[in-house]
Amino acid sequence: MVDETKNPWTTLSGKEIYDNPWINVTEYQVINPSGGKGIYGKVHFKNFALGVLPLDDEMNTYLVGQYRYTLNQYSWEIPEGGGPFGIEPLESAKRELLEETGLTASEWTELMPFHLSNSVCNEFGYIYLARGLKQGEAEPEETEDLQIKRLPFEEAYQMVIDGKITDSLSVAAILRVKIMILENKI
Repeated sequence: MVDETKNPWTTLSGKEIYDNPWINVTEYQVINPSGGKGIYGKVHFKNFALGVLPLDDEMNTYLVGQYRYTLNQYSWEIPEGGGPFGIEPLESAKRELLEETGLTASEWTELMPFHLSNSVCNEFGYIYLARGLKQGEAEPEETEDLQIKRLPFEEAYQMVIDGKITDSLSVAAILRVKIMILENKI
């Protein structure tokens, strides 16, 4: 039986490599679970990751398209962003939805908590379903050059299946909502 509370890693030392307002990178000297010495890099995120899947009464959703600098390619995603730790994640999710799409919602459901890439970072996030949508004016940040696409939810689901949506928050949200639809919970 595995003891899930026992940490098999030993940290010998740590050195901050990089720091900015959003992330911190630290390199650790470690002894791994097999007893060998090595290094481990960790990216510490200073905000929650947030994703929102808006779903209207006709079962359409809204995707946000933008060029992602880190990938060097265009990406279609659910509305998403970050929220400060001192603010309730749902409040930040509402802000992100409005900023990126101009939408507000009267009904919110938390779909799941989420670790985005736990092998190299501690980024933690929440994914929400937004219903009861009302269209307003989008308020994108200066770093965002966004396109908004309204499409049937099933088309967004097929984009995930076909590998056209690869963003982890988007994939998880779309698959979770598809399961909810199949279980007649939506």
